Order: sequence, then structure tokens, then C-alpha cells
Amino acid sequence: MATAQRLKLENIVKEYPGCRANDGVQLTVNAGESHALRGENGAGKSTLMKVIYGVIQPDAGSITWNGHPLTLQGPAHARELGIGMVFQHFSLFETLTVAENIALSLPADQARDRRKLEARISEVSEHYGMALDPRRYVNSLSIGERQRVEIVRCLIQESSLLILDEPTSVLTPQEVETLFRTLRQLSHEGCSILFISHKLQEVRDLCHRATVLRQGRVTGECNPAEVSTDDIARMMVGNETPLSTQVEPREPGEVLLNVRELNYRTSDPFGTSLQALSMSLRAGEIVGIAGVAGNGQDELLRALSGEALVSNDSITLNGVAIGQAKPAVRRRLGVAVVPEERLGRGAVPSMSLVDNSLLTAYGEGMVNTGWVAMGKVRDYASRIVEAFGVRTASIDSHAASLSGGNLQKFIIGREAMQQPKLLVASHPTWGVDVGSAVAIHEALVRLRDEGAAVLLISEDLDELFQLCGRMGAICAGRLSPLVNTSELTIERLGQWMAGDFPSAAPSEVSHAVA
Repeated sequence: MATAQRLKLENIVKEYPGCRANDGVQLTVNAGESHALRGENGAGKSTLMKVIYGVIQPDAGSITWNGHPLTLQGPAHARELGIGMVFQHFSLFETLTVAENIALSLPADQARDRRKLEARISEVSEHYGMALDPRRYVNSLSIGERQRVEIVRCLIQESSLLILDEPTSVLTPQEVETLFRTLRQLSHEGCSILFISHKLQEVRDLCHRATVLRQGRVTGECNPAEVSTDDIARMMVGNETPLSTQVEPREPGEVLLNVRELNYRTSDPFGTSLQALSMSLRAGEIVGIAGVAGNGQDELLRALSGEALVSNDSITLNGVAIGQAKPAVRRRLGVAVVPEERLGRGAVPSMSLVDNSLLTAYGEGMVNTGWVAMGKVRDYASRIVEAFGVRTASIDSHAASLSGGNLQKFIIGREAMQQPKLLVASHPTWGVDVGSAVAIHEALVRLRDEGAAVLLISEDLDELFQLCGRMGAICAGRLSPLVNTSELTIERLGQWMAGDFPSAAPSEVSHAVA
């Protein structure tokens, strides 16, 4: 591996009102090196990436690029120098072709000749094992193919530093392997990779070095292959934070939830309809559903929560048909929901924690003959904050003022303290720090131990394997069989996430949970 410095940051400082996001950050990335940047939410990673990509200017410090001092004038200037970035949330137009999307980021003289550009896209994508049809429309591509478009767009601009922000969060295990082969080839050819990921094992598998941020400062640097995942995690969170939840096996009880031949046609043009989906959940178990984003997870949550009404007998809870029951009715029957969107669906941003408590927990003796007992509401909010370690200035603080992890703990607490029979949680630890994730996992396990059924919808495979007694995958609105986690390999789960599974007939589901 070459040792020439490609990028060097010295004493980078970036301040916002009341927050020093980057506090004297030092970072060096060598030519041909895969370098990981690790850190919890709020550690300063996003701010630092914006500095490197020219989105924002640092308040202090210096940038050296290929041995020369540099002041970036913006992202276009960064791309001209050879700095490319693939964001976690893709910046593609669904109704344009691959070539048209790539053309938008190129100078006019390179974008004008469409045939030449299409040939170049085919050449570059095939060279790096990411074959793309430049004439296909983006809305017809899989998530993995869309990521290829983002990477190829950078490579066509001859990027010598490629920044990838959580690139594997929406990929199947097989697509991750393909991506890593491409990144290793790029590294071998001299391209530098700056790899941002919360998945410690991936960092160890891919990266030559890792720099760890905590509260805006560099807390350590290491060769990931020479240290344990716990060592890296400790650099991120300190010694006082538990790193994982201990989950003891438990024998589940009777069948609580039955879903039989559930069909739901979404009106969202970019949504995914559910097709003959069947499953059963028993009291006292956590069942996981894996899947690449956009394969029907949100539609399933809506169907189970009552936001979307379906055939009445396609969903039963304790033998009661609830497919046509609205959310308020389902809540009275013991259904609780943690949606993926914290602000907007999980909580109202401009309302206080007190008022957000009332939104779903009003059945906990807080309303009597139309009158709200505000004392009880405030007490409930206070108990959530205390029991779940929610860091907030006050229970009167607006939901939008909380960090993502603390708001998620509040939402989980609000639902869990209602002692539901069924909790449907969608991506409950997405974007939260290690400490918050552990607290959320413990809450889910407590609910299980108290006899609730928990349906965990997540893209975090480590989370699913750790918590769930049974697992399956959803793809294009179809659900795989649910099998014991101990019998499921990550390779097989990856195949299921890509849609390679037989449909689970109702009889098969019943047999699986018998």
C-alpha cells in the first residue's frame, strides 16, 4: 500500500451555537488506503464530512490535499479535485435514466454526448464489477443497483478519494460482498476510501486504519484488524457504557397474533404492496423481519397498526379479527407501535414530551369523561424519562429538542409502559448511539419476558440475530418463512432478502410455530 498522503486535516474546528461539532480534529488518509471513521451520533462525523466535501467551511484548522494547502470553495470544487461522496440517502431522480442522473453532475462538455457517456458508464461499471445499463430508469433499479449509480458517478469523475457514508445500511449481505470487492479493487488501484459505518465487523474486514471520534474529538486511531470490536467501541463510548444486551432464551406461550393471506395495495407510487403475507407471533417472543428498505416494511407496519385497513379476518389478535379496526381500537386491545419516523409519526416535533405522552397513552387513566387529568399525564411523562434514562432539560421540552437516541428512548418508553400485548417496532435503534441502543434492546427483552409479543422490523442484521427467537425476511411485499434464529445463516438470510425463498403458506407458518 502506498504511503503518500492523499488528505490531511489539522486541528479542524467547527462550531455551531451551543455546540463545538469538531474540536481540533486530526485526520490523515493515505493514497490507496481504506480508512474508517467511527463515532456515535453527534460525535462530529457528518460535520467533518461536510468540511472535506466543501459543503461547509471550518472555523479553524487546515486542509492539505496531495501535499498542497487547500481551501475548498464547495462540492463542485471538491469533485474537480477528485473528491467524491456517496451519501447514505441517495440523490437520484427516480424518473430519469442512469445516464441522465450521472450527466447532471458532469460538466456540460462531458454530459452533452449521450452515446459517449453511456459507453463510458458501461465501461467503468463493468471494470469494477458493478455492471449497469445506462438506459434503465432509476425507479426500476434495486437499492444495490442505485448505490452502484452513485459510485459510478464518482468514478467517472475520476475521484481519487471516495467518501462513503453508511454504504451497507440498505444492502443484502451478498450485495455487501460485491461492494467490498469493488472497494478493495479501487484501493489497489490507488483510490483512497473514507468509510463511515456503525458496523464494527465491516470496518475490521475492509479498512487498513480507523479514526474514532467522540464528542467532536479524536479519541484514538488503530488498525481494526489488530483490535477487537469491543476495543473500538470503547474508544467511541468510554468505559462506563454497556456495549450489548444479554438475551437469555425463553420458551414462548400461546399464539397471540395471526396474519393470514394479508393483501394490501398501497396508493403510494413508490410504495410496495403486500402479497398474501402470512405469519404468527406467540406471547413472550421476539420475531424479526429483515429486509432492504422499501420492500413493504412500512406497509406491514401500517396494516398492523390500523393506519391501513385490510380484510378483517386477515389479522387476528387473541382470536379477535382486527383487520378493519382503527388504531384507537387496536390500542385498546393491546397493540403498541414504534414507527421508523420519530418526528412526525412517533412524536409531534413542536409538542412537549407531556403532550406527546398523551397522544398514545391516553387510555392509561389520563382522560375521564372527556377531561384530561394533566397531573397524571405529567406523572406519566416523568416516569418515562426516569425509567428509560431520557436526557432532557424538562418534560415540557419540545420533542424536536431531544437527540435522536433520547427521543427514541422516550417513544419506546411511552409504548412499553402501557404494557402492550403486541409491540410492533420498526428500526427502533436506527441512528442511535450504543448506550441508547442497549437501553432500547433491554426494553424489548423486558416486554418479551413480561409475556408480550414483539415484532422487530430492522435492517440491522446484528440486532436481529441478537434479539430474535425467530426470523424471516421481506422482499417486494412477500414474506419468507419464519424460522428459528439458531437455524438461520446470514448467507441464507441474505438470499431471502433478495427474494430467493418459497412463499410461506398458512399451514407452513402454523407448523413453524407449533
